[in-house]
Amino acid sequence: MAALHHDLVSEFPELREKIHQFKLENGHFAKLFDEYHQVNSEVMRLEAENIPVTDESFETLKKQRLNLKDKLYNMLAA
Repeated sequence: MAALHHDLVSEFPELREKIHQFKLENGHFAKLFDEYHQVNSEVMRLEAENIPVTDESFETLKKQRLNLKDKLYNMLAA
């Protein structure tokens, strides 16, 4: 399975500057951003290294990543 890049700037290139600004000026955004990056890295590692993991665990990680991405996007769009 090919690993797709889901980093926030790749997902929302039009918001690149705003993402950078929020990371510097908004502590809550920065915390969620770091958590998103950690979860995304874990999902990508599992995919790239073809590590055995239950479907349920993998889906939970992907849902967590999606939930964080939604929260971050809502903060950027507000």
